[in-house]
Amino acid sequence: MHIALWIIAGLLALVALTGGITKTFVPLDKLSQHDGAAWTRGASPTFVRTLGVLEILAAIGLVLPAVLGIAPVMVPVTAACWIALMIGAMITHGRLGQAKLVMVNVAYLALALFIVIGRFGTTPFTA
Repeated sequence: MHIALWIIAGLLALVALTGGITKTFVPLDKLSQHDGAAWTRGASPTFVRTLGVLEILAAIGLVLPAVLGIAPVMVPVTAACWIALMIGAMITHGRLGQAKLVMVNVAYLALALFIVIGRFGTTPFTA
């Protein structure tokens, strides 16, 4: 279980880092041309960049606290925050009629929920 939790946290961190870098550093006009980022057409650049930075911080929070052994409880806390972010993403993509992207967000939410349950309950880092 411990290894599965690490793998899932690493995968989610990679997803968060990729999305965060994209939202933070890709020009908004270029980003908005992609179907998955259609929501950025009506969003302010500051909002998009803020989400990008939050995703980069999520990538860090899903792995680094446990790797360093400093406040490893932040891993499931970060996963819980990721769940909130995915709920917002599902609502946004749902409003745009992007059912496939909603399902991707559901999958990411389920993985984060697995981390929350595993690290707060069945397999905490202190075990």
